[in-house]
Amino acid sequence: MAHPNDDSAAVRVRGLVKRYGDLVAVNGLDLDIANGECFGLLGPNGAGKTTTVEILEGLLPCDAGDVTILGRTWRDGRKLRQRIGIALQETHLADRLTVHETVTMFRSFFDRGRTPDQVIALVGLEDKRDAWVVKLSGGQRQRLAIACALVGDPELLFLDEPTTGLDPQSRRRLWDVVSDFRGQGRSCILTTHYMEEAERLCDRVAIIDHGRIIAQGTPTHLIGQLGGTQVVEFRASPDVDEVFCRSLPGVSGISRFQQRWRLTVVALNRTVPALVDALRDRGADLADLTTHQASLEDVFIALTGRALRGDA
Repeated sequence: MAHPNDDSAAVRVRGLVKRYGDLVAVNGLDLDIANGECFGLLGPNGAGKTTTVEILEGLLPCDAGDVTILGRTWRDGRKLRQRIGIALQETHLADRLTVHETVTMFRSFFDRGRTPDQVIALVGLEDKRDAWVVKLSGGQRQRLAIACALVGDPELLFLDEPTTGLDPQSRRRLWDVVSDFRGQGRSCILTTHYMEEAERLCDRVAIIDHGRIIAQGTPTHLIGQLGGTQVVEFRASPDVDEVFCRSLPGVSGISRFQQRWRLTVVALNRTVPALVDALRDRGADLADLTTHQASLEDVFIALTGRALRGDA
């Protein structure tokens, strides 16, 4: 894969700004995405990630900054649109067209591309080929939108929350589609709330909050910065303080989220028994306790004190 700072970058953004009145939705964002890279933009609702993607797609003008897509600016819009595919967060398709007619219509927008039947099979809608769009489930419509994004055989694919509303089997099928797309040396920009999806598909991710990138790197690198591989969440009655949490063995990071302590730890078998003993010694009850493998969700909470899937 090309280094994102060389001349082959699929996307290069410098100083991107977008305002809505007094609200600064995107605040001086810089971004480099290499050819052949699947890059994830992560953040809660309102963080600025969808606005950023819509500017990159040429759907929104920016108020400041420079955007280069596949070596071109949006002044070359006609040529650029022949080289990209877009699946929006919500796509409105004609109810009274069939699946095949819909994909055929989108294929007509491109000078070159795949056949409609190829992409219909790719997203697993063969049995719905002749069904009207209005008869499709929400997940089937989402897969149809992705087929429309792929029918022009794009060099760069934009997927904005592509698996929202999909059942687990359909979600994994789409993961295979994206993996195959990357395997052809193509580039992909993905926004998602599903951390497993980002960790599985993305070479690198950027975490966006309040219109700025607050962390960027490979999923493994970002999770590694937590300093531990496991997370212990607990609530005690009466409550404890940060000094108590830091006294426990194997704790490398501490945060507070929704009235619960979150401890990043290097060894559950040391920290959890010590936690139980320490609470008992001070006469406190363990109200609840959960553990899980450290993830990108934990990275975001450690950085901001909020959840990626929150409404803020």
